Amino acid sequence: MRVAVLGAGSWGTVFAKVLADAGNDVELWARRDAVARAIEHRRRNDDYLPGIALPDEIEATSDLRRALRGAEIVFLSVPSQSLRGLLRDVGPALAPGAVVVSLMKGVEEGTGLRMSEVIREGLGLDDDRIAVVSGPNLALEIAREEPTAAVVAASSLDTAMRVAAVCANRYFGTFVNTDVIGTEFGGVLKNLIALAVGIVVGVGYGDNTKASILTRGLAEMSAFASAFGAQPDTLAGLAGMGDLIATSESPRSRNNRAGRLLGQGYTKDDVLRTMDQVAEGLASLEPVLALAAAKGVEMPICTQVSQVIAGTLDPRDIAPHVAADPLPVGE
Repeated sequence: MRVAVLGAGSWGTVFAKVLADAGNDVELWARRDAVARAIEHRRRNDDYLPGIALPDEIEATSDLRRALRGAEIVFLSVPSQSLRGLLRDVGPALAPGAVVVSLMKGVEEGTGLRMSEVIREGLGLDDDRIAVVSGPNLALEIAREEPTAAVVAASSLDTAMRVAAVCANRYFGTFVNTDVIGTEFGGVLKNLIALAVGIVVGVGYGDNTKASILTRGLAEMSAFASAFGAQPDTLAGLAGMGDLIATSESPRSRNNRAGRLLGQGYTKDDVLRTMDQVAEGLASLEPVLALAAAKGVEMPICTQVSQVIAGTLDPRDIAPHVAADPLPVGE
């Protein structure tokens, strides 16, 4: 199948490799021409994946229309806050009937919309032409072909299965569901808990604190997602617990790294200057807390992360406190 991947950062480039290794012809769009040329001529994207050779089946370009020409499925892997602007250029060049797939894990600032909702608004697509992919997917490990799995979710099971079949290869397994809300929110919310875990690691706390944050953080994730119509089981699977473990535990995780820097006393601005890629949790935190407040969902760990960033809470004081109920119900 001819497919396109828009965004040549670490995850977009790795997913282009996943698709090529699954037998597809892949067009990878890079915003910067120098990145596209390096991939096209040297089979490398050393800015994001040093030392990784890319398959010949990947063609790279900085010409968006060329990338989209004839693509039956289009995968989007750009920073969440830049998605809406990109969609204005994607719409006129999108092939009739093409399915659009979000590889992103964020919430749009200002609107609180999930990425699939931004795609629906920005492109005017029916839900059965939109899918999302999420799971424990650290880019460099997948680039090294270390086995993992992901969930493909779409409101149409046929669409989810079609996308899953296109992605699956010997080291990248795919499962399907129709719980788009839970799958997307799992990918968003785990970034916030990973920030909290990173903070306590940066402070110097040990495994007890990390385990408590992870466990209570998963409960927060489940309560939030369920309030918006997600299936609770989704958060116990790859898109929730699986992604949470990988993102919170790995030093390769951008959100874990951002949290560690916050725990060491760096400000948010310091962290943003230090990071060479976007840590989506930093952008999604306030929109998620606003959504939680609107639904009356208490998120004490995420709230504490916000307070650490604002400078109103010492990182050493972050802990899995009980919210309103004096008893640890749900523990």
